Amino acid sequence: MSSLSGNWREAIDDVDAALIDGYQSGFPIEERPFRRLAADLGVDESAAVDRVRALREAGIVRRFGAVLNPPVIGSSTLAAVRAPADRFDEVAAVVNEYRQVNHNYARDHEWNMWFVVTAASRKARDEILAEIESRTGCDVLNLPMLTDYYIDLEFPVVNGDRFARESLEDRTDSSATRISEAATGDLSALEAELLLEIQDGFPLSATPYRDIAANVGYAVEDVLAAIDRLQASGCIKRIGCVINHVVTGFDANCMVVWDVPDDELDERGEHAGGLPYVTLCYHRPRRPEQEWSYNLFTMIHGRDPEAVDEKIDELAADYLPVDHERLYSTETLKQTGARYDDLVGI
Repeated sequence: MSSLSGNWREAIDDVDAALIDGYQSGFPIEERPFRRLAADLGVDESAAVDRVRALREAGIVRRFGAVLNPPVIGSSTLAAVRAPADRFDEVAAVVNEYRQVNHNYARDHEWNMWFVVTAASRKARDEILAEIESRTGCDVLNLPMLTDYYIDLEFPVVNGDRFARESLEDRTDSSATRISEAATGDLSALEAELLLEIQDGFPLSATPYRDIAANVGYAVEDVLAAIDRLQASGCIKRIGCVINHVVTGFDANCMVVWDVPDDELDERGEHAGGLPYVTLCYHRPRRPEQEWSYNLFTMIHGRDPEAVDEKIDELAADYLPVDHERLYSTETLKQTGARYDDLVGI
């Protein structure tokens, strides 16, 4: 889908639109959160719950609840292989077999298969990469995130924008946040149980936190306080609607890799990460021994490749005048949420 002509847009009204674009984050952490949504939307509490449920059933909302942050909770990396064309499906099947692989995309590049591995520790993560390398016979490019300049797939979709966040005029706050490969979340027993309970989304009821509390066997007040702490510590990135960007038309996405001089990396990374049309911006290591010279990654999501290319041209001309390559995704090979069973030590 590459325009707003799809059935999804005709199937929603103004209240749905306000819900989709207004609550990708900021969902209240209180015992009856849908009361506040209902008041904002001008509907009653049960109607607000029903609308979220209907949007999820329609596939517009992929999930409703917390977006968790794997690099803070465990150890995560972006990896790639050069899968031979005649063995591509075979290699993909091996990679996808690992439950610690939660995303896998084919990209139009020599390194043609890109996947994310999230495990309990750096050691466990690297053992999985070594297994994949051994089983497939393909050299694995291991590119853990070292600095986060801007990462958030929250943006308006009920509009005619050609690329994500086109209609947002203000720059986004962007800063350099270092990521330690050895870091793991310092979780209490309740916090660990909560992450497992909510990893697939919140219960869709008028009292989701009370339902979560009943499921984990704690008082609702304790659960509300723990979720507040998890969000403050960065284990939870945001709470709200997780939008299906492909269904809503943002099916053209490009990962652009840049060879930025090391002494300019933070300045240029923060600048690029603050641009409204850049949805992801982060620093990953060079791997010269594998002929990989790029150290800055950006993502742009759009409704058509031409619009995305236009913004990449602008980014290259005005903000990142360095060597770069464009890696368009050509096929989704696997897309699931990261699994946290191993990560939280339960």
